[in-house]
Amino acid sequence: MPNNQLKHLAIIMDGNRRWAKSKGLSTIEGHSKGGDTFKKICKLCFERDIKILTVYAFSVENWNRTKKEIGYLMKLFKKVTTENLKYFKKNNIKVNIIGKISDLSKDLQEAVRNLHNATKDYTDLILNIAINYGGRVEIVDAIKRIVKNKIPLEKIDEKTVSENIYTADIQDPELIIRTSGEQRLSGFLLWQSPYSELYFPKVCWPDFSEKDLDEAIEWFNNRKRRFGGD
Repeated sequence: MPNNQLKHLAIIMDGNRRWAKSKGLSTIEGHSKGGDTFKKICKLCFERDIKILTVYAFSVENWNRTKKEIGYLMKLFKKVTTENLKYFKKNNIKVNIIGKISDLSKDLQEAVRNLHNATKDYTDLILNIAINYGGRVEIVDAIKRIVKNKIPLEKIDEKTVSENIYTADIQDPELIIRTSGEQRLSGFLLWQSPYSELYFPKVCWPDFSEKDLDEAIEWFNNRKRRFGGD
């Protein structure tokens, strides 16, 4: 029987808007409920000894949404980076915000830096929040760093690229969950996911529960992971 150990879980938190629409609520209310679910799942991962949690919060394509929705999301991200600091410290959680941080507002950039500096030495859980993130953009940025560092052509290999992506020094995710039934990665962790198991529950993110998380973990535990072999 498979005996998989889930150490790095990645989640595409999809379906906030569809959830809200199905209940006759505003998009903002959907994102608010999704934020509550995010905090709940963080706690559950901590309790299940998952060491790394990476969540897709805002893609580079999401800037095409309405100004009102984007404005709310940016306020929500700032709230996460400031008001939850006490919780992160209490639970020994290291927080990384990954993505094109330089494109965010100055106050959000400052909040991101403060959060990173305040939690950088914590070890019980590594929480990566992908904001203004795109997998192709991440790879392009890695190439730019390699060129900037003048690494000789003959020295560049997969390890070199892995050392220059946003999640350098963090193991690849064993399991990626995308809620709401959509079956695609939408640019999430493209470099990191060649052998990640992919799980697509139909439940929208605001309704993603402890039972849903445990079902995903059980599904993963029963997978036979081949890594290109038989």
